[in-house]
Order: sequence, then structure tokens, then C-alpha cells
Amino acid sequence: MQRSKIAPANFTPTMGAYSHGYTVDVGDARFVFVTGQIALDEKGELVSEDVGDQTRYVFDRISRILTEAGSSLDDVVKTQIFVTDMSYFSTISPIRNEYYAKSEPVSTLVGVNSLVHPGCKIEIEVIAVSSTPET
Repeated sequence: MQRSKIAPANFTPTMGAYSHGYTVDVGDARFVFVTGQIALDEKGELVSEDVGDQTRYVFDRISRILTEAGSSLDDVVKTQIFVTDMSYFSTISPIRNEYYAKSEPVSTLVGVNSLVHPGCKIEIEVIAVSSTPET
């Protein structure tokens, strides 16, 4: 088994002892674990107050991490979405469906009191599985 940290260039710095993602190669399968992503830019500033804008930004960040790992949103098998207000579902769901049109992963939506940074309304984490790259 081989494990590698994913650290995209020009990305929001981590706020502690964690990584944005890891790849774990097991046999011919590559698992990609992406930590919960929020709508902070590379300077650590909130990108928008709008939950739709935040959702798109977070999915784009996840896509970037997956690409760095040689994977994509099409390989996502599980996603967990945390929101600070369940009424955001009607905004988030159609956006989620666009990004997951091919993968249709198992999914959990959880309402929480708050997220790690003020103004963040959504946090998304994923697990993807693809083939191990040829060496």
C-alpha cells in the first residue's frame, strides 16, 4: 500500500495538522480522500456570501484536488455535505447534480450549527476511487 499527500500549488493553507487530500494505492485501485473544503480563497478570504457561489467554488476546489491526484469528480463514490441551514438544499442540489452527473455517488447532507470559518455556509468532503496510474 502506498500513501501520498495531495497539496495543490496556490491553494488555501491548511489551518492545522491535516492535509487537503491523500491518495492511497491498494493493488490496482487508487483511493482519493479529500478533506472537507470550504469557500476560502488562497488568501484565506471568503469568496462570497451566496451559498450557490460557495457551492460551485467548493466543487471546483475538490475537482482541482482530484485532478492533482490523477482522478476526477467522475470517480467520486462518496460525498458528505455539511450546511449551516437545511433550506440551502434547494440551491445546492441542482449544482451538486451538475458536478456529479456521471458518478452519482452515495451522499449525505448534514445540517450543522456552524463551520470553521465565519460566513462559510457549506463544507464538502469526498472519497474517489480510480485505477492506479501505469508506472
